[in-house]
This record gives sequence, structure tokens and C-alpha cells, in this order.
Amino acid sequence: MTRTSVNNLVNHLGRRVLQRSLICNVLFSSALISGALLLSGCEGSQIGDNLGKSLESDPQLAGEAAATENNSDSTSNSSATNSSGTTSNPESEDETDNADDQETDSNTTEAPTEAAPPAVIAGDYRDIGKAPEEIQPFLVDLIELGLLEVRAPEAPAPTPTPAPTDSSDDSTDDSPAETTTAPPAAAPANLPAADEFRPNQAMTRREYARWLLATNNKFYAGERTRKIRPGVNSSQPVFQDVPITDKDFASIQGLAEAGIIPSPLTGSTTTITFRPNAPLTRKDLLLWKVPLDTRQALPEASISAVAQAWGFQDADKIEPRTLQAVLADYQNGDFANIRRAFNYTTLFQPDKAATRAEGAAVLWRFGKSAEGITAAEIRNPNSSEANNNTEENSTEENTSTDD
Repeated sequence: MTRTSVNNLVNHLGRRVLQRSLICNVLFSSALISGALLLSGCEGSQIGDNLGKSLESDPQLAGEAAATENNSDSTSNSSATNSSGTTSNPESEDETDNADDQETDSNTTEAPTEAAPPAVIAGDYRDIGKAPEEIQPFLVDLIELGLLEVRAPEAPAPTPTPAPTDSSDDSTDDSPAETTTAPPAAAPANLPAADEFRPNQAMTRREYARWLLATNNKFYAGERTRKIRPGVNSSQPVFQDVPITDKDFASIQGLAEAGIIPSPLTGSTTTITFRPNAPLTRKDLLLWKVPLDTRQALPEASISAVAQAWGFQDADKIEPRTLQAVLADYQNGDFANIRRAFNYTTLFQPDKAATRAEGAAVLWRFGKSAEGITAAEIRNPNSSEANNNTEENSTEENTSTDD
């Protein structure tokens, strides 16, 4: 064999070996990949075990990975430690929150709630406890005697209004326009309930006139000369705004005819209206009541005399006729209407509206300081107070007889 043939054969064999080596490398790589994918499927087989062992991680590298993981856990735990150096703990956090709540509760003082007024019931009324405490007994006595009647305000009558007419030019109807009745006005808001007396509400002039006549005649039911005769329907109305059809005509007319209420009958020519629904002022509260206490002409009075007696800083604002009543009331001492209704005061405020409670305080007692009668005595004629007043009156009468 020639040298050339040998060289050609060697070259041919080298190429075949190189090709086989490349093929083996490719097959080996494919086998590795397929073995990794089919490792789970080959579990338990020899091929799978060998391949799993070949793919196990190096023990030294596994130890280093575990140390790194422990270091990361330690860092995470240290970040959860609070600023005081204690480790955060759900249970300890709950205990801390509870302690804070308890401390807050102990340091917080609840504001005292305002006590509701005591329930004082008189007749059908359950709000007497709203009146001044010292006046409540007066209200109870008078209401139980049926002397403080409160009437609900009446709704105004409907007002006739003309019906709308057609303004078109085609209308040739000459018949009179029809009238329609407008719906009644809405009832006043905030009306009292059936069981409300509203003792601190302003008293109207008609209410006081009704209560004054009824109380006087109740107290002196057995003394004809001290009673006031109510007005009768055959009388000419004294006031233009209190006709015979008014529910309180008898009381208002009777007091006017007796000269208790200023009117044209008493020489007050400018007083032609009564204004029954207007609030009653303090000056009229005294001016109408004091003559029924003294049962005699009122004394002469001046601004200086009233200011000296009562110490009123506004005595110059009181009208002359009212000055007389205020000075006469002072002569009743502790039984004065002003003291019973307003307590101690250096201001009379003659034009201020009087409340229902103040009106009751005035009406609770009639008479002078030496003799008088109260609503409590009318309710309980056998009470010790009534007996004491009777003994005092009889003693004073005997003393005056002996003199």
C-alpha cells in the first residue's frame, strides 16, 4: 500500500472519529436534559438514582446557603424589636394596649349629667317641676282646686276670598263673582300637650282675669261682700275687643265693672280695648291684685317713696297708678305679692311679661299682713296652718276690741 493511500485512510478514519465524538456529545447533553425532566418518573429506578446523585448539591455549598438563611432570619427578627429594646410580641402588644386603655379610663372624668327636674304632678299636669322650686307648692294648691284653667288656643276662622275670574275678552258673563272659602290658617306651632301647664310661659291678660276672679270668689265663697260678680250678657261690653260671645267675657267684664281693671268706667278714656291675648305685664299683675288684698283705696305714692321702700332702681319707670299699688303691697311685709312672686330684687321691671308661675304665686294668698287666706287653707281647712291663722286672727280681733 502506498504512502498516499495510507494517509488518505488515516484522514478518513479521523473524520469518522470526530463525527462520532460530536454525535456522542450531543446525545450526552440530550440525555442529561431528558434525565432532569424525567427524574421524578424514574424514581426508584437505577437510572433515576444515578442521575439524582449526580445532580445533588455540594455539601459545602449547602452549608453556606443555610448559614446565609439563618443570618437573614436574625436580621428580620432584630428589625421587629421596638425602640425600648424589647422584642415585639402579639400578646405583649395586647397587654400594652389594655394597660393604655385602663390608664386612659382612669384619667378621664365623665362630665356629670344634669339631673332632670323632679316630677311634680298637679291635676293633669306633669311639668310643674319646671317652675321655680319655691313656687311649685303654690301651683299644686291652686291647680288641685281647679282655679288655673288653661285653654288651648283656638284656630283662626277661615277667611272668605273671591274666586279667580277669567280675564279673557270673550267673557260676557255679568253674574257676580263667586266667593270661595280659603282653608283655615295653620294651627300655631309648638302647642302644649294635654298634660303640660308650662309654668314658665308668659301669662295672657285673659288668663289672669279668669284666674283672678275665680280665685277670689273661691276663697271668699262664704263671704258675699268680698265676692266679685261676673259680667252678664245683658251688659254693654266695656271693651271693644271683648264681645259677649268671648269665652272670658264674664270674668273680664265683671272685673271692669268692679273697678279692678282700668277701663272707661274708671275714667281711663283711652283704654277702649283690653287686648285679651297679649302678655300680662308685672305692673298689671300688681295693679289688679293689690286692691283685692287691701279692700280700700290705694295710698298716695311717689317715685322717691317707692324707691326708698323697695330699693327699686327703676322706680322712675313705674306709672303713677302702679306706684300706689306697689307701695301698698310693701305694707304687707313678708306677705307682699312682689316678694312671693319675684323673691328679692332691686328691679321691678314693670313692662316685663309675668309668667304663669308668678301669677300663681300672687294668687295663692289674699289679704293684708294681719289677716289673710291661702290656697293651702282652702284645700286643707283642718290643717295646723289654717288653725294657727284662725287663732291669730281671733287674737288680733280681741285685742282691737279691748282697745
